[in-house]
Amino acid sequence: MDRGFLFGDGVYEVFPVYNKKIIGFEAHLSRLQDGLDAINIKNPHSNDDWKSLIKKIISLNIKNANQAIYLQISRGCDQNRKHTYDELDPTIYIQSSLIGPREKNSLFKGKSAITREDIRWLKSNTKATSLLANTLYAQEAKENNAEEAILLRDGFVTEASSSNVFIVKDNCIYTHPKGRNILPGITRDITITLAKKLDIKVSETLSSKKQLMEADEVWITSSTREILPITLIDNNIINTGLAGPIWSLIYDQYQLLKTA
Repeated sequence: MDRGFLFGDGVYEVFPVYNKKIIGFEAHLSRLQDGLDAINIKNPHSNDDWKSLIKKIISLNIKNANQAIYLQISRGCDQNRKHTYDELDPTIYIQSSLIGPREKNSLFKGKSAITREDIRWLKSNTKATSLLANTLYAQEAKENNAEEAILLRDGFVTEASSSNVFIVKDNCIYTHPKGRNILPGITRDITITLAKKLDIKVSETLSSKKQLMEADEVWITSSTREILPITLIDNNIINTGLAGPIWSLIYDQYQLLKTA
């Protein structure tokens, strides 16, 4: 009986691939190792072996020029269902799925989001497969015709159900600092790096719901969503109701990174 199925006892990574190029490959592998260390699973492969294996999956799905490689590692199979565990052989699952085309002109109207209280466990920095809370938040967003559920803990924005959150106010970008309340997103880190290269100020600090609702711009970032503008939150229009100029600059830089 696999503990990934029984308990959600495992970690996962998603590697975005554009024209056979993996964005942030080393960073994703590093986060994978951090996740395995956090839940005491021995990494079944070296980084070089992972690279070879993932590149093979990419080549087998070459018709999908842009694809997301999903890698999941569970603790493995045990003889009986029990909460404690012994050292087991990890179970590995890998799949490729298409990342559809996304034209910039189609994004200016942005997407909508809802806000919800963040009641998840206090190890959100581990990319664990036990995503029940995130799944319920995402489903609630879907049922409200929204792209995402933005989460708040003690009145401050943490992240969204499956993405990081950025707020722009007076030409400064704000996002929650790394720690146990958020996943250390790879696209989040890339976004911050690109902003700093453009001499745009970035502040990794807490933002209240009031600051979220009064922002000049709001974005979400993830490996498959890239950098997506949010222009409506809880049925309230954010600023002009259109994607802003700083989003446009960062978005363009990210597209250049994909083709570099």
